[in-house]
Amino acid sequence: MNNTKYVFVTGGVTSSLGKGIIAASLAKLLQERGYSVTIQKLDPYINIDPGTLNPYEHGECYVTDDGAETDLDLGHYERFLNIPTSQANNVTTGRIYQSVINKERKGEFLGKTVQVIPHITDEIKHRIQILGNTGDYDIVITEIGGTTGDIESLPYVEAVRQLQWELGEENAIIVHLTLVPYLAAAGELKTKPTQHSVKMLMQSGVNPDILVCRSEHPINDNIKRKLALFCNVKKQDVIQSLDAETIYDVPNLMFAEGLDYVVLDKLRLSTRKQPKLRAWNKFLERHKNPTSTIEIGLVGKYVELHDSYKSITEAFIHAGAANKTKVNVRWIHSEELTPENAASKLEGLNGVLVAPGFGDRGIEGKIAAVQYVRENNIPFLGICLGMQMAVIEFARNILNLKNANSTEMDEKVKHPVINLMEEQKEVTEKGGTMRLGAWDCKIQKDSKVFDAYKSEMISERHRHRYEFNNKYKEQIEAAGMKATGINPETGLVEIVEVPTHPWFVGVQYHPEYKSTVLNPHPLFVDFIKASLKHSKK
Repeated sequence: MNNTKYVFVTGGVTSSLGKGIIAASLAKLLQERGYSVTIQKLDPYINIDPGTLNPYEHGECYVTDDGAETDLDLGHYERFLNIPTSQANNVTTGRIYQSVINKERKGEFLGKTVQVIPHITDEIKHRIQILGNTGDYDIVITEIGGTTGDIESLPYVEAVRQLQWELGEENAIIVHLTLVPYLAAAGELKTKPTQHSVKMLMQSGVNPDILVCRSEHPINDNIKRKLALFCNVKKQDVIQSLDAETIYDVPNLMFAEGLDYVVLDKLRLSTRKQPKLRAWNKFLERHKNPTSTIEIGLVGKYVELHDSYKSITEAFIHAGAANKTKVNVRWIHSEELTPENAASKLEGLNGVLVAPGFGDRGIEGKIAAVQYVRENNIPFLGICLGMQMAVIEFARNILNLKNANSTEMDEKVKHPVINLMEEQKEVTEKGGTMRLGAWDCKIQKDSKVFDAYKSEMISERHRHRYEFNNKYKEQIEAAGMKATGINPETGLVEIVEVPTHPWFVGVQYHPEYKSTVLNPHPLFVDFIKASLKHSKK
């Protein structure tokens, strides 16, 4: 018999309240109590996955080991829980409808009229329970994207209503995250938005079991009593969530409020051991009490929306704490960089990261940044497209192949030092067709990356169509840029370094996806260490 319990996290009043952080914090506390927990995200948009979405639309696209292109919240889940997610942890409306339509085309519904209820809701329930049915988890937390009242979220809310009825209220509970705003003119907190949000949820047949109330000011007992009375919950089930200094404070704040205790009580589960959060709090102590400060330049083409590089900035936090160093990020738009202004734009930086991306916009700015840091011995990390720009810059300025480029930018380029991967040449559809997920890489022992990883064989996550052109490998290596990491199956160059430079590394993969609070990524740790050394010169 499957004994998995389910916790659904919904949101009301406004978006961006932090459902993902609350879900991840609750999961962390339950994990600390000895339960096996995972989190999934149900996204109400009709894209099959975020892979075809512009980062300006939805922030970064996070990639799992099994090659799923997913919502950035899965990054939070992995960073908090220190366990990998998978294809099953992110479901979109597009994927739900695609699956149902495919079944209809195959005749699986025996001529029935296909409808939102029961067919779409049945598919949603099936997707919710995939993780629970593995038997690997005591508790599955499901975050429902969007805000209560959104038309596109209604099928998910209905599926939750059905599941709670089918599984029983002690096996499936609803945590509703809402906003209690403070009106400065009146000098008081207002509960009405939360009341309306809960009313809307109840009109869909779903009663929240626990209210988590985001607020800028403490919620006193009178407010809690009022919310409990009007929202049909007990006073102890009204949890305040005050604005935190950092997202990594939230598990401690939720523990202090008793969120995990209340959830376990509702699910009829024992509280087991008390959460200690020892390793977590050691990280927090290092993060909040740095002994040094450095400034890293992040050169990208989507820098107006910082969520476009969420995993990178979080990896800086993890690696900074490991080095007891505060990492300040200087956001630099690659479209505004030129060889003429690179010195003034990058002046004073202790390290530069050239970020991933697609397309030809802002490319010359990235190349100018690489040239400046290479010539001025500033620590450099290039990720995916950033690594490719390093190869192009080296080919142009050291090999004197003046028009060297990637065929992504110029299909007829004379020197395609970066070329479309062979298996990509027949691909016509965009979604989910790149080289995705975890691939092996063998590292040369006498290299910066070996010093970082302390291992000859690593596995890292990828998301790209273009690769280092091995026809130029011998020529590039002879000039001083070494290929220090190779995929053993395909011969694909995964890592390039300039050994004569203090720290110059480009990687075709995305190391930021695997950095967590308890396991900061070794490449980021070493990059920050090199940048710290540079700052002390």
